[in-house]
Amino acid sequence: MLKKVINIGLIYLIIFLLPVCLLFTFLSKCFNKTLNKIMMYVIVLLLTVFFEVQLIFYKLFSLPFSFSTIGLADQALDFVNIVKDTIVGHIVPFGLLLLPFVVLVILNIFKIISYKKYSKGSSFALVMMFIVSYVVSFGYLLPNKTEYNLYFKTDDPSSIIDNFGMVNYMKIDLKRQIMGYENDIKIEKINKIDNKKSDDDIPEEIVYKDNVLELQFKESSNKEINSLNEYFVNSIPTKQNEYTGMFKGKNLIFILAEGYNEVALDENRTPTLYKMVHEGFNFTNFYSPVFLSTTGGEFQATTGLIPTQETLKLWKQKQPGVYFALGNAFSKLGYRAQSYHNWTYTYYKRNITMKTLGFDNYTGIGNGLEKKIRSNWLPSDIDMMNATTSDYLGQEGNFVTYYVTVSGHSPYNSSDNIARQYLDQIDESLPSQARYYLASQIELDKALEALINNLKETNELDNTVIAMVGDHYPYTLTLDEMNSIASYTKDEIVEINRSNFFIWSNSMESSITVDKVGSQIDVLPTLLNLFGVDYDSRLIVGKDILSDYPGLAIFSNRSWVSDYGTYFAGGRFVPKEGKELDNQDEHIKEMNNRVANGFSVSKMVMNSKYYDYILGE
Repeated sequence: MLKKVINIGLIYLIIFLLPVCLLFTFLSKCFNKTLNKIMMYVIVLLLTVFFEVQLIFYKLFSLPFSFSTIGLADQALDFVNIVKDTIVGHIVPFGLLLLPFVVLVILNIFKIISYKKYSKGSSFALVMMFIVSYVVSFGYLLPNKTEYNLYFKTDDPSSIIDNFGMVNYMKIDLKRQIMGYENDIKIEKINKIDNKKSDDDIPEEIVYKDNVLELQFKESSNKEINSLNEYFVNSIPTKQNEYTGMFKGKNLIFILAEGYNEVALDENRTPTLYKMVHEGFNFTNFYSPVFLSTTGGEFQATTGLIPTQETLKLWKQKQPGVYFALGNAFSKLGYRAQSYHNWTYTYYKRNITMKTLGFDNYTGIGNGLEKKIRSNWLPSDIDMMNATTSDYLGQEGNFVTYYVTVSGHSPYNSSDNIARQYLDQIDESLPSQARYYLASQIELDKALEALINNLKETNELDNTVIAMVGDHYPYTLTLDEMNSIASYTKDEIVEINRSNFFIWSNSMESSITVDKVGSQIDVLPTLLNLFGVDYDSRLIVGKDILSDYPGLAIFSNRSWVSDYGTYFAGGRFVPKEGKELDNQDEHIKEMNNRVANGFSVSKMVMNSKYYDYILGE
């Protein structure tokens, strides 16, 4: 425990905090008494608000707040009830963070603090101390490449806070939002895993091709594009496999399910979900990591890239084309592409981002869907399915349809008009919020049932593939509440994100179980390979889960799960039972490098509009 407290991170924290403290002291002592008092209150109040925001944000999304998040969601007021519940659930730490401001008020009441202006000599001495401490702090960084890169080049808020403290993170984050920064990419060494079948089971004449396109990686005046070119040229592509083109020529319905997690799956309570998970492609080591709520889950599943707060902001602001996204990829094959969301169509700026994904024909509440279904909170997923399938079923040609559901949204309490309908089907001994959550997911199950029935009625069922993934676990539930309905004890960093991803077709003769580790960023390339869509696997951070590429699930704080174990950010590695590594340290280094590159590449692709450059608009 002592080593965790007294380490290089603590030394850096003190060194880098000193100039900040000197600056705040100067700002509260260089004016007259009235202004000095105002400055003191402003500084302490802003710091208090910042720390409270960080507390709430981290408890909700498991990652620190960044100023780049501001403006990602237009309807921030929709989170008022969630924020209120989070504060109530963490009232002790929330109250402790208020103490500095409360103490300041008390000290002022008793006139213990002096706001007298410093003399010129004292002010000059303070300024010189600030300059010297500021220069010295960066002097410590120069010989330490890891910390230097973390401070200037790496988008890793959790590690920045661990090494430099929350106040310095605020300073670094603000500076990056204003001035930007360069990302660092390292060439990777990848050790392929064995195929599921042994060499004896595969005929010698079968040679699987690489999933690549013939691309010209021409030099550009853009430094980021040149860095990406070098990285992708040296990247190892995934190979096609026995499942390549298995669904070629079939229709696709892809569902991003609000708040869905494996704890909701039950053979009796959610029979349709259970059937689809266990009778199609069943990915048993799959994770849906939380990256800033639904918009982060959507970005992962539809682009195959990693969403940081800054990367999501670039996606929504720069509106780059995402060439391989389902709408774009399938439209090029002649498919009719449409998408639906049964809540406000502009939420998370989907009126912009759906176009980047190739869904120009996008309908939500506010641009047409409100005319077909009841649109007050919470809308019904069943109603959305029944009201929209006639748009694309029973017509000539293939289609690709993307649904974003909403009925499973928090808060999970008596205000949830969807969950109340099914509450009598849930064990009364469970915690209240957990009961409402499970009840809300019954709506999703019945929506899938309605979808299948509509496909049957139009004779499209056997020619249509349905894929579904959850956007994130129900993060407003506490860890204890999640564990009350889980089949095993979950931790709050990694296992709480374990979920289901299924790909189901009524025409499949038997189920296919896939044990390799995967996550949301792997959804897109896996679907592209199954449908035989030409794509370049080097240009997507996620990888086809059915390929021989090493499995990896990446989390917002840079923890990860590989096929050989779980790594918790900070250095702890837990090997997977039954799996042996020749060199554990080398595996950790290899995976950490792949994780770091994934974050950097994802941001740079969005910032430079790389797909538009390399593939053409």
